[in-house]
Amino acid sequence: MSKDIAGEKIRGIAARLAGENNLELVQAQVFGSNKNLTIRIFIDKPGGVTHEDCTLISRQMGETLDAEDLFPLSYMLEVSSPGLERELYRLQDFRKFAGSLAKVKTSAAIAGQKNFSGRIVGIEGEEIVFDDKTNGTVRFTFDAVAKANLEIDFAEELKRNEKRKTENKK
Repeated sequence: MSKDIAGEKIRGIAARLAGENNLELVQAQVFGSNKNLTIRIFIDKPGGVTHEDCTLISRQMGETLDAEDLFPLSYMLEVSSPGLERELYRLQDFRKFAGSLAKVKTSAAIAGQKNFSGRIVGIEGEEIVFDDKTNGTVRFTFDAVAKANLEIDFAEELKRNEKRKTENKK
């Protein structure tokens, strides 16, 4: 079975299992050689995933893959959170994280620049509106994005931590 077909099957299984467990499938990847195959699943939910969420999906995914015998050789299965600096894989990720800090690299230069750092403003039609620290507001289509990641907003994280401390004292 080709990696493309296997990848589609993996994504389908992972999406189903995530949905059944009230989780979001962020991304599913299959890479490596047939002798050293790795399946990487990123899941999320509001408030963040727990170790138990990852363990549950890992167990269910492993059982399903073994039952369907998709891979005749051994494989490594990794299930985790996408992390604070998660990659943005889809246009809806930009919509979901509007207002968040991010880094974006485009495949072609826009206004003489390929690397942008700033805040996602939102989506207008088919365009991502981005407030770049260097050039101000820029617009580009999702097809122009080579790679994009959220950046940690330290000021926002400090506010959240202070709020948690206050709530825990009550």
